[in-house]
Amino acid sequence: MATNLFTELPSDMPGEMFTTLLEADNLRIERIVSHGHASPEGFWYDQDQNEWVVVLRGAAKLSMGGVVTDLRPGDWIHILAHQKHRVEWTTPDEPTVWLAVFYGGAGEKA
Repeated sequence: MATNLFTELPSDMPGEMFTTLLEADNLRIERIVSHGHASPEGFWYDQDQNEWVVVLRGAAKLSMGGVVTDLRPGDWIHILAHQKHRVEWTTPDEPTVWLAVFYGGAGEKA
């Protein structure tokens, strides 16, 4: 059965929406939906797995290693395990849809 990444996009959410699409050994694929969301002040993601993430719709600003990167549809970024990062901004007037692939771990090469 086929599904579409752009279905069931709520317009009013108290927080980001994380949906696991596929999970296997050391691999997880998620759809993330943001709508004007940002990481809480002072909060940094510090994950045990590597993450490859692409923006499919909307836009975002991601802070990592002292650099803020603008992400538009088609832009992707690779985040190594335990590389601290945070979402600074996502589009407030439409959902930002991300596809994130989490894999491996801190001890594995990316």
